[in-house]
Amino acid sequence: MKRVLQHPIVQAVLAWLRAHPREGVVLGAIIAVLIGPFLLKPADTTTPRRWDRRLVIVTPHPGLIRDEFGHAFAAHWKAKTGETLYIDWRVPGGTSEIAMLIKSEYAAAFERHWKEVLKREWTPEIAQTFLSDKTDSEARKAFLASDIGIGVDVMFGGGAYDFESQAKSGTLVAGDGVKTGLSSVMKAHPEWFSDAAIPEKLSGEPFRDPAARWCGACISSSGIVYNKDVLKRLGIEKEPQTWADLADPKYFGQIACTDPAKSGSVTKVFEMLIQQQMHLAVEAEKQKPNFGKERTAEDLNLAGTEAGWSAGLQLIQKIAANARYFSDTSTKIPLDVVRGEAAAGMCIDFYGRTAQDDARKADGISRIGFVAPLGGTSISVDPIGLFRGAPNAEVATAFIEFVLSEAGQKLWCFHPGKPGGPREHALRRLPVRRDFYKPEHLAHMPDAAEMPFEKAKAFVYEADRTGPAFNSIRFLVRVLCVDSHEELKTAWKEIIAAGMNERALTVLLDLNRVKYDTAIGPIRKTLSARDKIQETLLARQLGDTFRTQYARAFEMALRRQ
Repeated sequence: MKRVLQHPIVQAVLAWLRAHPREGVVLGAIIAVLIGPFLLKPADTTTPRRWDRRLVIVTPHPGLIRDEFGHAFAAHWKAKTGETLYIDWRVPGGTSEIAMLIKSEYAAAFERHWKEVLKREWTPEIAQTFLSDKTDSEARKAFLASDIGIGVDVMFGGGAYDFESQAKSGTLVAGDGVKTGLSSVMKAHPEWFSDAAIPEKLSGEPFRDPAARWCGACISSSGIVYNKDVLKRLGIEKEPQTWADLADPKYFGQIACTDPAKSGSVTKVFEMLIQQQMHLAVEAEKQKPNFGKERTAEDLNLAGTEAGWSAGLQLIQKIAANARYFSDTSTKIPLDVVRGEAAAGMCIDFYGRTAQDDARKADGISRIGFVAPLGGTSISVDPIGLFRGAPNAEVATAFIEFVLSEAGQKLWCFHPGKPGGPREHALRRLPVRRDFYKPEHLAHMPDAAEMPFEKAKAFVYEADRTGPAFNSIRFLVRVLCVDSHEELKTAWKEIIAAGMNERALTVLLDLNRVKYDTAIGPIRKTLSARDKIQETLLARQLGDTFRTQYARAFEMALRRQ
C-alpha cells in the first residue's frame, strides 16, 4: 500500500485533490455513481465470472420471472452436473419484436447456408418462401432438413399463436426424441402429457403442440386492472366487470391500452373480446323469429359471427376512444393504473394480480382491483420450445424439463420463501399441470381460489371463428385505433359533449369497409403474403378512410346534426 501511495501518478492526483477540494468531492460523487452498480451487484447471480456451459433464452418475460427461473435452474444444473451455468437472457421486446428478430436471424443464417454450403443462388423468392409451410419448394425442404441455428436455444414465453407460427415455419423443433427437445421430455415423463396433467386442448385452446415442438409452461388469461380511488374521483360507482364497461364515456381519457402490433398477448385480449361478442350475437340470432323460413345451425352461426365481428370491433373502437394512449409495452398498463394515471386498463392476469398485491395495505385491503371478465376471456397458455440448431440443446432440454416439472411449477405459483417457491417475489402465474392443483400445493398458493381448469368451462374458444382473423385483428386495431387515435379521440369527445349524438356515432362506428368476410379474405391474404409494401399501402388506404370518417363524425357532432 505504501508503494502505491508513493507512485508519481498517485502523488499527482493527491496533490490535485488537496488544491481543489470542492472539485474533488464532485469527482468522487461521479466515480461513485459509475462504479456503484458494480460494487452493489449481488454475489449470487446467473451471470457468473466463469462458467462451464451457457444457455441462451429469448423471452418477453419480465425481470422477476427471469431472475427466479435463472437462479433456480442454475442451482438445479449445478447440483445435477457440478457445472456452473450461465443463462444468457435475450429480451428484444414483446412477442412481435421477438418474431421479427427470429425471422431476420434465420433468414440470414439460411442465406449463408444456401450460398456457402449448398452453392446456390439466393433470390428474394427464396427469402419469402423458405419459412412458409404453404410451399414445398427446394428451399423449404433444404431448410427443414438442416440444423441451421441462430445462436439461441430456447423460446420461453409468449402466446400459443406465436409458438404455433414458429412451429409451422420450422424454427421450433421437437428434438431427437432421445436426448433433446420436448419429444425426449415426453418420452421420459409420459404422465405429464395427458388430460390428467397437460391436455392437448382445453375449451378449444391448444395447450401443447401435437408434434411436440412446444408446450404450455403456465396458464394465462386476461382481464381488467383498475384503480378504485380514481373510479371514485370520476364518479364511477360500479367497478368494471366486463369489457363493455370500459366503453362507458365516463372513462374518457382514463383507459390504458397496449399497441397489439407490439404484443401477441394483447392481440389475444382483443380476439377474446370479439369472440365474446360473437357468442352473444349467435345466441341473439337464435332468438329472432324466422317468419316461416327455416334457418340451419350453420346459417345462425354465420350470421352471429358476422354481427359479433362488427360489434366486437365497434366495442374496441369505443375503448380506444377512451384510451389515454397505446403503449409499446404491456407492463406499463398496471404501473400507470397503480400510480393513478389511468383509471383502468387491459392486461394479462398476473400483471393485474401483482399490481393488486403491491398496493395492498397492512389490513389486507387494496386500492387496486383486478377482474377477468367471466365469459370474456379464455384460459390459454404461455409456452416454451426448442429452437432449430440450438447450440446447447442438451441444457435447453433440461431447462424445458425443469420448467414443466413440479419444481418449475412451484416457482410460478408459490408464496415467496415457501419450500420450492420463489426466493423473493411471488410470480402470480398459474401452473399448466392439472395434477398440480392438490391440497398440499394449494396451501402455498396466493391464488389458490382461481382454479383455472374449472373456469375454462365458462368460455369455449372457437378457433375457426377468429383464428383466421388473428393477424387481421392486430392490423385493424392498429389502423382503426392506434394510427388514427387522435382523430378518434377528438370525434368521441365531441360526440359525448353532444349527448351521444346518434347520427355522428353511427358514422364513427361504420365498419362496412372491414366486415368479417373482408378480414378473413382480402386483408388476411395481403398480410399472409408478407409483402410489406402492399401491407403499408393497405394500411394507408384504410387509415385515410377512417381518419376522414372520424373527422366527419366530429363535424356532425359539433354541428349537432
